[in-house]
Amino acid sequence: MVQVQVPFRSRYTPPPPTRWDAWERRHSPLGPYPGPNRRKGGGRLVLASNRLPVTLTPKPDGRWQSSPASGGLVSALWPILSRRGGVWTGWTGAPGAGQAELDGALESLPGGDRCRLQAVALTEEEVESYYGGFSNQVLWPLFHGFSHLCRPAPHFWESYRRVNARFADSLTACLRWDDLIWVQDYHLILLGKELRERGLDHRMVYFLHIPFPPLELLERIPGHRELVEGLLHFDLVGFQTIRDREHFLDAARQLFPESFPPESGIPDPVLDGRQILTGIFPISIDFQGYSGDAHGSVVLALEQAIRNQARGRTLLLGVDRLDYTKGIPEKLKGLDLALERWPELRGSVVLKQLVVPSRDTVPAYRDAKAEIEERVDALNRRWGTADWVPVEYRYESWTRAELLAHYRAADAALVTPLNDGMNLVAKEYVAANAGSGVLILSVFAGTAGELGESALLVNPSESDSVAAAIRQAHVMAPEERRARMDQARNQIRSHDVHRWVKHFLEAGIRIR
Repeated sequence: MVQVQVPFRSRYTPPPPTRWDAWERRHSPLGPYPGPNRRKGGGRLVLASNRLPVTLTPKPDGRWQSSPASGGLVSALWPILSRRGGVWTGWTGAPGAGQAELDGALESLPGGDRCRLQAVALTEEEVESYYGGFSNQVLWPLFHGFSHLCRPAPHFWESYRRVNARFADSLTACLRWDDLIWVQDYHLILLGKELRERGLDHRMVYFLHIPFPPLELLERIPGHRELVEGLLHFDLVGFQTIRDREHFLDAARQLFPESFPPESGIPDPVLDGRQILTGIFPISIDFQGYSGDAHGSVVLALEQAIRNQARGRTLLLGVDRLDYTKGIPEKLKGLDLALERWPELRGSVVLKQLVVPSRDTVPAYRDAKAEIEERVDALNRRWGTADWVPVEYRYESWTRAELLAHYRAADAALVTPLNDGMNLVAKEYVAANAGSGVLILSVFAGTAGELGESALLVNPSESDSVAAAIRQAHVMAPEERRARMDQARNQIRSHDVHRWVKHFLEAGIRIR
């Protein structure tokens, strides 16, 4: 079981900053220079992520419609911002909108000066090349081990650098001396370096939500050296798993051996006299939120309708965003083999597979969707009968109530990614199910480090493994089901997203 770890801390004390001369200390837009002890105590929290926690869409009358984002990260971070004050910087989801009109639209949202949103405007070309291009056609497949799907292009990399620089300009305009800057995920790897080049000496921490690849994969894309160097400009770099941290340290050691002085006696790198700490912080969910909402009257009514539809069959559930990393075809192969190997499963189990639309304009995602639908059709034609189909396929998005109802009704959930930083669907299922559900979980999901003892672990690339787990879940005794689910719920209850935020910020505040 992976425990949250506080990064190693050296006794080495870096020299006082010298990059601000007397004129800058008097006239910096950050305000009066507070002296060398400015890092103590911690000020506001300044967040930077690709997207803001709201989406802006234009209305016919020329005004802007705002809709809040959902998810555990937003629900965990917004109260922290409200309590200690801060800024959240990111893109609004509106391509081509001017900076002035975005700023005006965000001013009307709640939060005021103490907790405000700051927009970074992106052109349509930048959305295509920085976000859809380098972020999602280069970094995403490469970091997940699908290097053959990378589509690098020179203008993708240049756009990625340019947008990271614009984020740095946006942050610099709103910072105070004692702010703690927390950067989220793979879209903004270069942001720390951009801020350092502007002379900022703030505490800066970074969290990577997806896996970090080994150097032999990383070297296949342009800018790989700059990406590793970019992370070295943060004070703390957090990863989901031990494997991700080790991959990063190995890449940094090979590309920047001078950053690992042997006389320091520490495992983490040192750059410009500043130690870079690394740590393992498995992200989680709002356990109480999922568990509590799962008992609502609407959810309970939907659950009963789902159970009635299943007609006493063992209900298997798959909830995946459309992505080639999620192992959906492999899941279907496993079910196909299970039905072939154990005839008693025919007519007795049904897989309800939700595929949430995502990036379906990208060729690799269109191909993934086509493969999934071909396999569903072939499986249903092979095994289906007049009153039973083994796979009920849905390509849509469910409301929160619908999702929770399916979590409650499912006798087993199949979470089978080929590679995943964490995979929060597994944790959501455990939090909402609260009964005798069985979690079938890929060994390649970061979640396996926490839930491996309570789940049925599978290698999704081995159909035998998936098939055997499906049968085991079907025949498992109620007592074992309950014991496994209780163990999983206790783990997530005590390691929820609020604890994750608390530990990460505590580690960041203690820097220097």
